[in-house]
Amino acid sequence: MSRCAAAKPYVLPESLAELDGPTTGGVTLLRHIDWGPPYICDLADEADFRLMYERVIRQAQTRDDLDAYLNATSLRQVWCGLFLPVVVKIA
Repeated sequence: MSRCAAAKPYVLPESLAELDGPTTGGVTLLRHIDWGPPYICDLADEADFRLMYERVIRQAQTRDDLDAYLNATSLRQVWCGLFLPVVVKIA
C-alpha cells in the first residue's frame, strides 16, 4: 500500500442503512469522484459495478457522496472482492 493511501482521510457512512444508491441502470459519477473522461457505469455489468464502488469509496468527499452512489445490500455482496486500501477495509 502506498503511503498516500494510508494517509488519505476516507469518508465513512454514519450507518449502512443510509446507503440507498442505485442498483440498476447507468450512473455517471461526479467529477470529484471520477476525474477521467465522462463515463457511464453500467450497473448490470459486474466490472463496471465494482469499479464504480471502488472509485466512490476511494474518492468520496462527503457522506452524501456515499449515500448517493452506494447501496448497502449491494455493498455487502461485493465488499470482499473490492480492491481497496487496507485502511479502508479495516475501518
